[in-house]
Amino acid sequence: MGLFWKRKSKDQFVSLGLNRPAEPEAETAPTTQPIATTAPPQDSGPAVREGSTAVQQPILPEDRATPKPSVAERPRAPFATSVLGLNLSMEELQAQEAALEQEFSARFRRAVAATRDSLSEKLDTVFQGRKQIDEDLLGELEEALIATDIGVNTTLEILETVRRGIARKQIGDIDALKKAIRDELLRILIASEAAGVASEATVPDDVVPYVVMIVGVNGVGKTTTIGKLAQRIKAEGNDVLICAADTFRAAASDQLAIWAERTGVPLIQQKQGTDPAAVLFDSLKAAKARNADVLIVDTAGRLHTKSNLMSELEKMKRVAGREVEGAPHETLLVLDAVTGQNGLEQARQFLKVANVTGIVLTKLDGTAKGGIAVAIAKELNLPIRYAGIGEKVDDLVVFDPREYVNGLFA
Repeated sequence: MGLFWKRKSKDQFVSLGLNRPAEPEAETAPTTQPIATTAPPQDSGPAVREGSTAVQQPILPEDRATPKPSVAERPRAPFATSVLGLNLSMEELQAQEAALEQEFSARFRRAVAATRDSLSEKLDTVFQGRKQIDEDLLGELEEALIATDIGVNTTLEILETVRRGIARKQIGDIDALKKAIRDELLRILIASEAAGVASEATVPDDVVPYVVMIVGVNGVGKTTTIGKLAQRIKAEGNDVLICAADTFRAAASDQLAIWAERTGVPLIQQKQGTDPAAVLFDSLKAAKARNADVLIVDTAGRLHTKSNLMSELEKMKRVAGREVEGAPHETLLVLDAVTGQNGLEQARQFLKVANVTGIVLTKLDGTAKGGIAVAIAKELNLPIRYAGIGEKVDDLVVFDPREYVNGLFA
């Protein structure tokens, strides 16, 4: 499944361990420097939280000129999921990375176990005692696939491909039929990567900060996803900031503050009701002053006022684009896998008001209807970038189509 964040060169660091606290260090002078940020004239300025401490200071000229420490010089944070491997041989680095990939692959397969068991049970029932493929079998197969939330349209397309294979004598037995279904699921998932943003590596390394805007309705796990995403990107050796631009909901900033403290990632926020674009502007200034690698932006999780939301997002995108070339570089829509087809309808609504470039599918480990991933890829034509597979800070993984399909049929 590879490194989580691929914009940095692999020879700078290697991922090791999962949700493992950093080793205790000897008592030394504090390494955390005060965070600089702009101060709007109307009030005392945005709050910038480094863990649980809020700091308010203007950006000084010398702050802009101060070079960012190298990856090797940056202190490790609590809950770090990576350790630097600059003193290891290339063979050791490769071996450790391979071990990490195997661990994430195993966790991913366990996450889709509920869907796999449900699909296997339904397929076994359909194929039980059958030696030949006929219309009755295909009809039962259609019901089985729809029951896993793969979706009606996607299921019909899969069966149409199967029928063509039967007509051409390419599918003649049950094993060949299963393989055809598997291949078609994988084809759909891979085809979706041609649209949107399938990798952060598409943006040049010298474009900083890399701006990721997070959208989604309240309750799908948006705040948790931001915290996990920030932790994982930071753990790969990047400086990360979080922008609390959901000023509509009072609890949004408080929830983000908890994750910021937990992961040691600075949070930039203002009082409730502040223009979200103003918060984003301050965050971008702070990110550039710190020479931060990544800025993750929370947005309002509401759809009932679509015209206001569209106006708000458009304004934020204009502000981001003025400050950083090509920003926002990704707009990720967070969807709850448990909601199934209802989540797909949410996605369609957001596509109308936001330039979504990819999907984060949360709670994939908590549903027997994980086939929704295929329906999303097919009907939205967007790549699934990440998947939530648990409650721990490390339980956010890169969505790998091959691992997903192999997990369903393992």
